Amino acid sequence: MSDIDPAPAILWFRKDLRLDDNPALHAAVEAGGPVIPVYIREPEHLNIGPLGAAQAWWLHHSLTALKASLKSLGSDLMLVSGRAEDVLTEIAREAGATTVFVNRAYERNAFDRDIAVALKENGVAVRAFHTQLLHEPKAIRTGSGTAFKVFTPFWNGLQKLGEPPDPIDAPAEIPSLRHHPRSESLDSWKLRPGKPNWAADFPTIWTPGEAAAQQKLARFVDGGLHGYKRGRDLPAVDATSLLSPHLALGEISPARIWHATKGLSKTASEDVAHFRREVAWRDFCYGLLIEFPALAEKNWDASFDAFQWEYEADEFRAWTRGLTGYPIVDAGMRQLWRYGFMHNRVRMITASFLIKDLMIDWRKGEEWFRDTLVDADPANNSANWQWVAGSGADASPFFRIFNPVLQGVKFDPDGDYVRAHVPELAKLDRKYIHEPFEAPPHILEEAGVELGKTYPRPIVDHGFARDRALAAYRNIR
Repeated sequence: MSDIDPAPAILWFRKDLRLDDNPALHAAVEAGGPVIPVYIREPEHLNIGPLGAAQAWWLHHSLTALKASLKSLGSDLMLVSGRAEDVLTEIAREAGATTVFVNRAYERNAFDRDIAVALKENGVAVRAFHTQLLHEPKAIRTGSGTAFKVFTPFWNGLQKLGEPPDPIDAPAEIPSLRHHPRSESLDSWKLRPGKPNWAADFPTIWTPGEAAAQQKLARFVDGGLHGYKRGRDLPAVDATSLLSPHLALGEISPARIWHATKGLSKTASEDVAHFRREVAWRDFCYGLLIEFPALAEKNWDASFDAFQWEYEADEFRAWTRGLTGYPIVDAGMRQLWRYGFMHNRVRMITASFLIKDLMIDWRKGEEWFRDTLVDADPANNSANWQWVAGSGADASPFFRIFNPVLQGVKFDPDGDYVRAHVPELAKLDRKYIHEPFEAPPHILEEAGVELGKTYPRPIVDHGFARDRALAAYRNIR
């Protein structure tokens, strides 16, 4: 047996801000030497940090929670700004580390290969692990070795792989250096808004961090999962898991979520299957992003490159502020601004309205969502916007144009969602809650609504907008 102590190991946190089910952490601890946990604030173009301002708020609190968790196990979190290869090389040189342990981030495979080469040239090895998705993307491929472009065969292929690997529990302790390396101040990164504080209401519904993610999962499995298949489409009903922001920054692993649904009663089997499909959709989107890294900038279907978009700045501004005159759209956009989140069904409605009623390029909407969503995700966000636009893989056809009034009536029949987020319509009769512009004057007066003053008239006529969108679509076919 050697008397030489094992070398320190560098543990590079990225979108895996947790101790539970973290294979890179597990391997670093198993190596036997001190572990140096580090989070690197890299240049923005690498897209490994927060995708926008709302997620930056979340990241601040998530890193705070991770640092506290590490300290409870005798460790700490080092915060450093710079190019990853430079930061990691310098830490390795100062601490005598020879290995970097990291979990793969599939959205940046090319960057990571370059970093690994640079580190190897400096005598530092990289050990990378799978945990971001349910399965390795290369394990679910078509016969020709490409990503599935239709979800159903992808889902069938995923199921054939069986259960994801069993999650790994967090370690009981983490060996640490006697003196922790010097760290930057998290406050100096200025991830939170200043004045005005547009995130003031975020804490009323969100608690970032691994512990909150675990608690949320437990509550959902114990209660919310029952009736999920139907309830998830009703924005006024508390029927979704709300785990997406925790998944986006890796405060909980998809494998941990998947395994939490095992062994539930047969009466919940349909809900479990539907929920698992939603978790698997994330894997599907990452498969598309890996094959087509420009998913946020370019149409998957190149025929859409000829589509004639229009852009009216006033109309885009009205959409972002929730002042379109269509209550279900406005409710969604105001929920997004106030809480950094929007119900999934309403995301589709608001996206369809921007693309097909206003004829504004889907990329403008994708950019707004990634800046305002706490659960912004480079794969899901891009793939879902292209799905609505009809330009993506397994996309909804462009000619499927949501009527914002009928969508409101169908999914928010009593208007509770609208009343929660558009308070100036709170007293409006259920019959007119989704189309106040059709309400008789006395009904509006009784509800305290004055169109054009207390609430806007529609910025576009849906019938006209539908015909305009279909005509533009025909021109590229």
